[in-house]
Amino acid sequence: MFPHWSRVPARVRSGAGGCGAGKVEAWLRHVHPKAGSSQHRRRRLKAPTASLADATVLDYWRWAFSDLRDNTQRGVLAEFLVALALGRTETRRKAWDNYDVTTSSGLRIEVKASGYLQSWAQATHSRLSFGRVIARTWDANTNEFGAEPEVRADVFVFSVQTCKDPQRYDALDLSQWEFYVVAADRVRASAPTEA
Repeated sequence: MFPHWSRVPARVRSGAGGCGAGKVEAWLRHVHPKAGSSQHRRRRLKAPTASLADATVLDYWRWAFSDLRDNTQRGVLAEFLVALALGRTETRRKAWDNYDVTTSSGLRIEVKASGYLQSWAQATHSRLSFGRVIARTWDANTNEFGAEPEVRADVFVFSVQTCKDPQRYDALDLSQWEFYVVAADRVRASAPTEA
């Protein structure tokens, strides 16, 4: 169930039903005896059997970015899907760039994403929304922002993860996505000014 559960000491993993929740708490108290106490003083935790030398980038990605229902990850996935469709995945993503993908002809594309389902329990589906279509440009070379908010791309791709059934949600199933391509002029004419 947990890919790296084997790195936790065997005495911790041996809880009832294989989950070992009580054992994990005991193990945490072992590495930090006053864990959970509001009176504990700061001290270094002893590392469990796994160490950074045992970890891989894939381990980190699984830990940090595996929830593709998360708004941030859904947006990055949408950027990847557009880059993949355009054959532009050879260039590494720049998280704070003014746009997300550049075509081979130099067209700047901003990808926005939204979806009905979230990572948390929901009473109703989320309302689709796309923010920050107009913003101040940022120059990575000078670390300076432009004076006025503006549309920073030539084309926008509004990506919607359409699944409304949490049991069927599959972020990698392209049939659950819709992509709407809109020219920057149209966005510029209809977008509210944002700071």
